[in-house]
Amino acid sequence: MHKYPVSISLSSYGADLVRQRGQLSFVQVLAAAGAQRIEWREELLTHEQPAELAQAATDRGLECVFSSPLELWVAGRAQPNPELAATLDRAQSFGARWLKVSLGYFTDTNDLHSLSALLNRHCVRLLVENDQTLHGGRIEPMQRFFSEVERLAVPVKMTFDIGNWQWQDQSASTAARLLGRHVDYLHCKAVARRADGKLVALAPNASDLHLWEQLLRHMTQGISRAVEFPLQGDDLVQVTTQQVAALTLLGQPRVENAHA
Repeated sequence: MHKYPVSISLSSYGADLVRQRGQLSFVQVLAAAGAQRIEWREELLTHEQPAELAQAATDRGLECVFSSPLELWVAGRAQPNPELAATLDRAQSFGARWLKVSLGYFTDTNDLHSLSALLNRHCVRLLVENDQTLHGGRIEPMQRFFSEVERLAVPVKMTFDIGNWQWQDQSASTAARLLGRHVDYLHCKAVARRADGKLVALAPNASDLHLWEQLLRHMTQGISRAVEFPLQGDDLVQVTTQQVAALTLLGQPRVENAHA
């Protein structure tokens, strides 16, 4: 049985704790818990030194993803976000092999040739995620974008955030069927609606894990999957280890009965 790679988005530990402790302090937690990747969060950085974080991850055998709130396409601009090149460079300084951004305002007039040229000058790979917005968190614009990416062979893959579809009242199952072949990174979180109507991320229960298994059938086998739900408790290594163990087994190939 394969153990598929599990990433931990550091936002899972809560913004206040991460800013208080610094992202460097979580490298040891993730390594001890058996994770293979660490997802640095740009919006939670305080005084961290990129080279120090990159070296710490390398020393503990962790690959790095750099998550930025940057939107790839800005309204009214045909070329990619003017901050993209600098953000790719910043991701590289943190030792990241992947940069995760949101789609932004994608239209038929956007210039994917300029995006392709920019990405071909960088070694960091670009991942575009469905976020929680109307313009960047719905199936239709993601589908139009990745159809063009596929047609023009632009080096971009998708981060599929399972829970985010609910912010736009869309089906994760439908999204997986239509977009699954583009996915290289799976963000995992269960979602519930509080009494005040606000949607919140939760750790998965058995039915959530079953759904995630079904979604993975539409994606490349063995892709990296990330925790992006609350990891809380007195022993963060134990809590993280438990969730890494659950996610690493998702999407295992079925063993057919030899006598069937």
